[in-house]
Amino acid sequence: MNRYPVHVEGRLDTPLSRGLWLVKWLLALPHYLLLIPLWSAFALLTVVAFVAILVTGRYPRAVFDFNVGVLRWTWRVAYYSYGALGTDRYPPFTLGPDPGYPAAFDVDYPERLSRGLVLVKWWLLALPHYLLVALFTSGALLIGDRYAGFWQFNLGGLIGVLVLIAAVALLFTGRYPRGIFDIVLGMNRWVLRVAAYAALMTDVYPPFRLEVGGLEPSPEGAPPAESPHAPAHRWTSGAVAAVACGSVLVSVGLAFAGIGAATLTLDRDADGFVGAAAVPVRTSTYAITTGEVRLTAPGVRVLRDFVGQVRVEADSAGPPVFVGIAPAAAADRYLKDVAHDQLARFGQGAHYARHEGSQPPAPPLGQHFWAALSQDSALTWEAAPGDWTLVIMNADASPGVTADLRVAASVPALGGVIVGSLTAFVVLALGGTGLILLGLRLSAPPRAQTPRPVTTGS
Repeated sequence: MNRYPVHVEGRLDTPLSRGLWLVKWLLALPHYLLLIPLWSAFALLTVVAFVAILVTGRYPRAVFDFNVGVLRWTWRVAYYSYGALGTDRYPPFTLGPDPGYPAAFDVDYPERLSRGLVLVKWWLLALPHYLLVALFTSGALLIGDRYAGFWQFNLGGLIGVLVLIAAVALLFTGRYPRGIFDIVLGMNRWVLRVAAYAALMTDVYPPFRLEVGGLEPSPEGAPPAESPHAPAHRWTSGAVAAVACGSVLVSVGLAFAGIGAATLTLDRDADGFVGAAAVPVRTSTYAITTGEVRLTAPGVRVLRDFVGQVRVEADSAGPPVFVGIAPAAAADRYLKDVAHDQLARFGQGAHYARHEGSQPPAPPLGQHFWAALSQDSALTWEAAPGDWTLVIMNADASPGVTADLRVAASVPALGGVIVGSLTAFVVLALGGTGLILLGLRLSAPPRAQTPRPVTTGS
């Protein structure tokens, strides 16, 4: 049986502290914070590796060493914390190997990779393994009932459950059950092999077998030989920081690009208004109101600059619908003794608060307090300071109001959002790419010095 090219090992330290595991979440916090930008870089550089493999059939060695280092760092932190609790030794802050640390991870560098497999192995071929990895690493417990509500506790899958059992045993007995440790290491080994395969580091399909125990079986009794054709790169702290920061900048730039693209695709009507989907509102009473909405002078300036004019449309298949915006006090006086519903929650599945009463004293169109009222079932309003209420009624003041309500805005700041987002994307993408290239350059091995010929005088 050939040894799989992804190597995951762990040595159970003894003795282990009975209670240190209770605070390891806090002790490992610096590592968690550093792994966030490192995993951002890992994802971005895996895309770079995908393109390189597709074009050349080779995984760039500098990128390979970096990504292996991120997985190695992650494994050491998981082994120290709640992925295994196998050691109390604090993980080193480095991507490189540490022979003295009880958790080790490595991947044999492949000289050639299939250009065809790179298109399908990370999503299609690895799918059966993803299902098993999900079983190993994710899962939650729901406690409660449908009346009192549910509380969800993330147990971390089978690995998390077994580590929790081992932690309780450690707390009370001072010993880590060896059988549990062997199974936990086997499942972690499976997970990391799949991670390396999905990250395009090998074409060898992960085996469907649980190799338990801290050390991998080595039938030939010797570790795999290192490739002599690709010298290891030197991922110093400066090179790592440049790549991590550059990847974060590129990721933020891509987020801005997404905002700009989404803004460009917003649905505008013929008048340039941007609106949401229509929401059905209905009541058997005489009116529907939104309740009091208070706008202050600073808030109004922001609304006018960014939201612009607001348009409210109410389409009805029944009687003509009236829509009006009025000072809240005037609307309250008009509807004081009128049966109406107040919107408690707007949107799909709207909720109402019922106010009992009788019919209106007069149709809404005859009132003079409206700040804006509908023309052909639609009104346009520009925000102003004050307390305001939106009222929807049948134009003839009859009961039973049914309409599809749609709110839209002119959004004058939309053009600036698009330009700003795309500008930010270009600046951040260029700056991030420059930092990544700088990090890759800093990680390159030193060139061999060619000795100068020695000349002697005659």
